[in-house]
Amino acid sequence: MGLFNKLFGKKEKETLDQGLEKTKTGFLSKLTKAIAGKSTVDDEVLDNLEEALVSADVGIETTVQIIERIEKRVSKDKYLNTAELNGILQQEIESLLVDAPEASAYSFDSTLPAKPFVILVVGVNGVGKTTTIGKLAYNFKKAGKSVLLGAADTFRAAAVDQLTIWSDRVGVPIVKQGMGADPASVAFDTVQSGVSKGADVVIIDTAGRLHNKAHLMDELSKIKRVIQKHIPEAPHEVLLVLDGSTGQNALEQARQFTAATDVSALAITKLDGTAKGGVVLAIANQFKIPVKFIGMGEKMEDLLVFDKHEFVDSLFNLEKKD
Repeated sequence: MGLFNKLFGKKEKETLDQGLEKTKTGFLSKLTKAIAGKSTVDDEVLDNLEEALVSADVGIETTVQIIERIEKRVSKDKYLNTAELNGILQQEIESLLVDAPEASAYSFDSTLPAKPFVILVVGVNGVGKTTTIGKLAYNFKKAGKSVLLGAADTFRAAAVDQLTIWSDRVGVPIVKQGMGADPASVAFDTVQSGVSKGADVVIIDTAGRLHNKAHLMDELSKIKRVIQKHIPEAPHEVLLVLDGSTGQNALEQARQFTAATDVSALAITKLDGTAKGGVVLAIANQFKIPVKFIGMGEKMEDLLVFDKHEFVDSLFNLEKKD
């Protein structure tokens, strides 16, 4: 993942460390308790470790996989001690996180796989979807790219208004129609405008409803079809936004959306205000979809390109900042 190395400077690392503070404090205090006074990794240590992982919302399925992997390491090396457990745990957690395929890996600064690069953003209302779109637009623009927004969540007037506020704040154009307009029509106009203006990135918001999955699937399929009239291979990314602070509920939303559409990447928001950061591991592992962005605060800069090594490192890093 050399692409991201230059992106993860000191500032980004500090944002990540601070954002994961609540998760790592809870998780590591339980982990420390699990191995206190032990010289070897025995069944009791593994039981305590399992409890620590589940309480960080890593989820039962993913926790079982991690424990099974550590059990294999323990049986292979009879002299494994608790001092080594931290390092092994970091390696196993990191190995569970899915990398984006090389062809679809990108950062704000990198050359994008297509022009315009069309990102379709999905997710239920309230997860920080509009804010994430605004932050994406800001970071792409800051990196020198021209960005166009499309307000295709036409079922809520507030959604169009919120996106318009973000377009003004960031200083990027927006394509919108009135409330109740056909979302596919807005998407069509947005992509048409993006092509004619030579935009680098086109980001399209979609309605955040899950109560009728068949309707959602039809709507997203229709949006894709009309986009493809302009750009046959678009959308290049279907980005599912999930609220990390909802823990296992985010996992259920991921299940619903991956059943309704071809999600290619995840953005996980609100990780700075929760002790449930372990849900990132559960979602990425269970659905085998790469996490590409994580939200770590309110500021426009607080959307980080996800780097699994740095994420796991921050999760285990107990050093206090000066």
